[in-house]
Amino acid sequence: MQIVKIIMTLSIINLLLIGCVTSRSTNVYTEGQALEAEDVEEGVVESVEPATIRKDGTIVGSVGGSVIGGIAASGIGGGKGQAIATTGGIILGGLLGHLMEQGVTDRAALKVVVRLQNGKKIVIVQEADVTFQRGERVNVFSSRVDNTKRVAKL
Repeated sequence: MQIVKIIMTLSIINLLLIGCVTSRSTNVYTEGQALEAEDVEEGVVESVEPATIRKDGTIVGSVGGSVIGGIAASGIGGGKGQAIATTGGIILGGLLGHLMEQGVTDRAALKVVVRLQNGKKIVIVQEADVTFQRGERVNVFSSRVDNTKRVAKL
């Protein structure tokens, strides 16, 4: 019964963390961002490449995987064999939990290089919810609050 409680707790924590993933989209704004003024500059797309937005490291996947792996492997063998199996389960579970968390939180993105009208070149990585073509004219929105930038079609 204790194992079920641990697994349920870790599952709930994981779901809550997935809900906290913030968007780096052209079209998605948080409530606070919706009323902020942004500066706008025009530019031309010089290049576009695929990228990945990876959530800053958390230990939930690793810890959760380690706990589940350790519990699952602790029933294998006895004595030293059980200790070795448990240790292996902890290590393997932690690695698999980490990889699983990345798979759930990684998002497809674009790395867009834009030459602004003033001649300055910038690169912005944002979610791949809008596609851009080389030579396309775009707007670059710059937040006055946190200096984030977004590329949007003109």
